[in-house]
Amino acid sequence: MARSSGFREAKGDLRLESVTKSFGDFTAVDDLDLVVPRGSFFALLGPSGCGKTTTLRMVAGLEQPSAGNIFIGETDLTGSRPYERPVNTVFQSYALFPHLTIRDNVAFGPKRRGDRNAMTLADETLQLVQVDHLASRKPAQLSGGQQQRVALARALVNRPEVLLLDEPLGALDLKLRRQLQVELKRIQTEVGLTFIHVTHDQEEAMTMADTVAVMNHGRIEQMGRPADMYDLPLTSFVANFVGRSNLGVGQVVDRDGDNLVAEVQGTKVKVPLARANAKDGTVMFGVRPEKVRVLRSAPEGGGDDVKGTVLDVSFTGVATEYLVRLPSGTVWSCYEQNLDVDPIDLRPGDDVWISWDPAHAFTVAADEAEARAAEEATA
Repeated sequence: MARSSGFREAKGDLRLESVTKSFGDFTAVDDLDLVVPRGSFFALLGPSGCGKTTTLRMVAGLEQPSAGNIFIGETDLTGSRPYERPVNTVFQSYALFPHLTIRDNVAFGPKRRGDRNAMTLADETLQLVQVDHLASRKPAQLSGGQQQRVALARALVNRPEVLLLDEPLGALDLKLRRQLQVELKRIQTEVGLTFIHVTHDQEEAMTMADTVAVMNHGRIEQMGRPADMYDLPLTSFVANFVGRSNLGVGQVVDRDGDNLVAEVQGTKVKVPLARANAKDGTVMFGVRPEKVRVLRSAPEGGGDDVKGTVLDVSFTGVATEYLVRLPSGTVWSCYEQNLDVDPIDLRPGDDVWISWDPAHAFTVAADEAEARAAEEATA
């Protein structure tokens, strides 16, 4: 394997093998194994302190692992310095040179490497990110969104093997952030580089990434296609962090053909075995809010249902959210799309039935605290 030279020429998948990073007694990243295929758009998603930014900094060379190795292809980058790696980073803070024009900002990297085509490369990259008309301006004359595009161009012009995006859209307003999400995906597809996006915003990760890895306490809890992860979370943490879920602790009591039967806070529910990540004992049962229907009267067969009382009604534009308190005291969230077809006129205090198709339910393992609380409640 290449070790002493040729770091910047490294090409291939990004691989982290048994990577751990500790700061004193605190372990930020815990024995992490990860493969990011070359040319993919990959997102590391998780709350503050989960280890995602530390992982990114180790890939960039800004931190060194306490244990383990980082590869691009067959080249071991562990121990190499940031400028030796075929890696560039785009931060939330744009870090542009205020005294240089936009064109000179982008050409800075190629010029430093002695590339005679530096200005041509800068012009082509500014065109790619659609700010070539601003080439002669200074950073202070640009909006936040325009500066972020320039920061992206300054990283892309070097054609790194891996581009790291550290919360790059966090300082932008919602409308501009969504616009740039689409633009980033377009650019990644056009240039074909490996993008690794670090964010705590699950909608942002799911909008752009081919693959999302959810981190928690320095480990990856689940990794996969955004749609698959949303539809079938494998842990209660993922169920709550990627979107929202109505969750309840219950006990598996039976099997009914291809379904598992659980008793959740006094109600028997079914879950297809193929959607049951936990199949025995104490489990966490869940259904996404948009999969739950709110009805004035009891439904006629075909699904699971329970009677409740409306606590709150919130109009959100495309949908109306109902908070419904169940007999157990649990509060469920239910989304009804606003189609103006037989709208339900509900107010707090109204009695309703909530219903869902068992094919949309799932179970995951209940953690120790959840299982203990459930046992105490039924003792």
